[in-house]
Order: sequence, then structure tokens, then C-alpha cells
Amino acid sequence: MSLYRIRKKSPLIHCITNSVVTNFTANGLLAIGASPVMSDEPLDVEDMVSIANGLLINIGTLNKHSVEAMFLAGKKANGLDIPVVLDPVGAGATKYRKEVTDNLLKEIRFQLIRCNAGELAAIAGVEWQAKGVDSGEGEMDILQVAMEVAKGYQTIVAVSGKDDIVTDGNTHYIVSGGHELMTQVTGTGCLLSAICAAAFSLEDNPLENVRDVLADYKKVAERASKEKNLGSFQVEVLNALHQISRGE
Repeated sequence: MSLYRIRKKSPLIHCITNSVVTNFTANGLLAIGASPVMSDEPLDVEDMVSIANGLLINIGTLNKHSVEAMFLAGKKANGLDIPVVLDPVGAGATKYRKEVTDNLLKEIRFQLIRCNAGELAAIAGVEWQAKGVDSGEGEMDILQVAMEVAKGYQTIVAVSGKDDIVTDGNTHYIVSGGHELMTQVTGTGCLLSAICAAAFSLEDNPLENVRDVLADYKKVAERASKEKNLGSFQVEVLNALHQISRGE
């Protein structure tokens, strides 16, 4: 149970994330016993990431201020061997997002890229019909492309979908389960990326730890889906994270 193990470690996770999901991400990390910090001030982030156990870079609501902070924090984390997770939200939606994503991948070493199929396609340069920050649609062998991207950037790639894929370019796992209501609530994917950053505080195999986080998150969705009203579902996601991380 990865969420239970994260609670035991109580890692501090520095999140440079989008303004839409900041509160939900912070509450989700707190629900599993992690400590969130949400700083994106360029003058602050290098000191802040220096005391963190993991860094999340999420490009959901880009601006010049936050992009500067991403590069500063990412490079500082690399210098201190602090794990960095990239969530390239809507990477293929606009030219600017694609440019920022490409530059982040060039200049920062990421331990994990957590994305949807459309974002994976944008990183890989595969033609895809993006729909804003949603996955969109197109044709590609998602597993094959994920493995190629993982090898190319020497990282782990986790692709969320009806069945999640996680690979380091050599080994891969398919994680099934979950519930479609997760796609109808803003921030559930962004929160998953933050929890994955927390998983890098665990010992053992990082690929297996990410796989286990994805599996636990599917269980969270299944448990939360017992509440059929969408507004209450988001609350039940936090409740399920809290319960599962406590071994309940």
C-alpha cells in the first residue's frame, strides 16, 4: 500500500502547480500525511526546494513568473538530487506550452513525466488532436511511445487513462480500475502527480512505487464513486485518500 507508506514517511512536497488546483492538491497531500508547500515565487523557490523531499512542476496555468520559478527550482533540485516530477498539462494545446515543455525537458532532469495520451503525443511529436488541457484524440501505440519517451529522457513515464501505463523504457506495467468520475473533477490528475512526487521519498524500486501509487489511486476513485453526486465526489476523493493511507 503505497499511500500507507507515504504517510509513514511524511515527505515535504514542493508544488509549483496551476492556480486552478492548488487548494485541492494541498489538501490531497495532507490527506495522505504528506506536507505540501505551494511556492512559485522565483526569489523563494530555490531555498524552499532545498528543504523538500520532492518537487512537482505542473504547467497548467503558465505565466512568465511561474515559468521562471520552474526552471530555478528544477535546476536547484537536480543539484541536490531531489526528485522532480513533470505534469505537462495541455502540452500540445498551444505553441507556448509546447515550447516551455520542450525547454523544461532539455534543461531539467525529471524522475517522472506523468501525463495523459495527448500530452505524451505532444512530447513525442506525434500528431494528435488536442482538446485544450484534456486528452483529446488520435492514433498511436501509447505503450510504445511511452517507452520511447522514457528511454529518450531516461525517466519514468506514467500515462493516465482508462488503463494507466507506467514504464521506464524497459519494463512496463498496466494498471486497471478506477472510475470515470475522476475525469469530471478538476485537479484529480494534478493531485496524482503530486502524490507521485511523494512516492519518490520511498525506498525500493521507483518504477514499482509509481505503479503502486497508480493502483492505490484507482482504488481511491472506486471508493469515492459510491457517492454519485459530482460535487460530493471530490470530497469523497479526499476521504478515500485519508482512509486508504491509514490502512482502512
